[in-house]
Amino acid sequence: LERLELNGNQLIGTIPAELGALSSLERLELNSNQLIGTIPAELGALSLLETLWLEKNNLSGSMPQDVCNLRTTNGGLLSSLDADCKSE
Repeated sequence: LERLELNGNQLIGTIPAELGALSSLERLELNSNQLIGTIPAELGALSLLETLWLEKNNLSGSMPQDVCNLRTTNGGLLSSLDADCKSE
């Protein structure tokens, strides 16, 4: 699976940490739903991820550093991430 685009589907609940096991995922769009909770650090394992859209949900907390690191690791493939990432 390379693309998972579920934006605007009125999804409820939390983002499953198991999504981090989708090793071929390049695009993850979960924006404009009713998701709650924190963003799983397991998404940082998605080394081929180029796009991550999570806006317009009810998520809390900050972007996990493992996810932010995708902007610089493996050639910096993650180019579409609109989030405040703290530098370590």
